[in-house]
Amino acid sequence: MGELTTAPIEVEEPEADVLVEEDLPWIVIVWNDPINLMPYVTFVLQKLFGYSKEKATKLMLDVHEKGRAVVASGTRSESERDVHRLHGHGLWATMEHND
Repeated sequence: MGELTTAPIEVEEPEADVLVEEDLPWIVIVWNDPINLMPYVTFVLQKLFGYSKEKATKLMLDVHEKGRAVVASGTRSESERDVHRLHGHGLWATMEHND
């Protein structure tokens, strides 16, 4: 049997101006709504994110007093999952790029 050799392969180098977009952090925002009671919002934040009662209460108060609170950040897919879970608990949540 003969010796095995590999054939050379030509690989194209990417052009210098090719932009690779990083999955920069996304933020998850919970918005104030007229439906959910403050203790329920606190409970949901504790349940979904494992926040202490104190942190969940502070975030809930931001929602109540400021109209919104950033409750999480992460990759796009993580943030999409968090928004979906918040919607599943009846909270109004959105996500946006954290520029």
